[in-house]
Amino acid sequence: MLLKEYRICMPLTVEEYKIGQLYMISKHSLEQSSGGEGVEVVRNEPDTHPQYGQGQVTEKRIYLSSKLPSWMRKFVPMIFYVTEKAWNFYPYTVTGELHHCSFVPKLQVKIETRFENDNGSNENVSRQVICDCLTLQDLSGWVSKRTGRGPLVDGWRNSARPIMCSYKKVQCSFEVYGFQSRTEEFIHRNIRDVLLVGHRQAVAWTDEWHGMSLEEVREYERKLQQETNSKLKSDRTDSGNVSDVLTQEHRDPGQGVVEEGGGGEDD
Repeated sequence: MLLKEYRICMPLTVEEYKIGQLYMISKHSLEQSSGGEGVEVVRNEPDTHPQYGQGQVTEKRIYLSSKLPSWMRKFVPMIFYVTEKAWNFYPYTVTGELHHCSFVPKLQVKIETRFENDNGSNENVSRQVICDCLTLQDLSGWVSKRTGRGPLVDGWRNSARPIMCSYKKVQCSFEVYGFQSRTEEFIHRNIRDVLLVGHRQAVAWTDEWHGMSLEEVREYERKLQQETNSKLKSDRTDSGNVSDVLTQEHRDPGQGVVEEGGGGEDD
């Protein structure tokens, strides 16, 4: 098992990011969905978690066959998706049972996130956890017209106000002899990249979402989720017999498509 904590600071408050996160995830999912790959939202609604209580649950199917390394594609089917389930109890979220699929039953990923109004200096981290403080890239020229914040030049975390930090504890386990280290490192590298892109976009798009109410951003979220799902469905239909392959794989879970019920989170 490989356990790391990633810390990403942003020139926002935790309350502001509650809106910014929802906006960013919706827009990013639509932009990244093409060619039959991307994020399909299966469920997004209020729910009760057996451990954490009331919150918002989302369940997504992430189609990503082409993003797998060549050595991994040898072991997965042509049409491949994983199921992500997450619960949002903002400012705490948990994503669990990620990448749970029939042909790699020993692969598990869990992401626990907490948001705090500080610059990433919280030392409340276990000695067993590798801590990686990430720096947002390409925002040295960014300035928000709505808030006047920016640019993010060297050392901005020590002087910027407001400032918040996203603390993400990522646990990855793939206990298969000969593949464990390579697979766990591959997953962590990809999660790290996704976190950096997502948080950077949330900041870069500040002027698009800042000032929206929770009701407005939820409506925006519903609209873009419908567009994204329709886009994925259309792309898969245009690609020929993909729908027939998916139908066959649903009949035979042993072919490798994720089969899972329930619900899940972000980035």
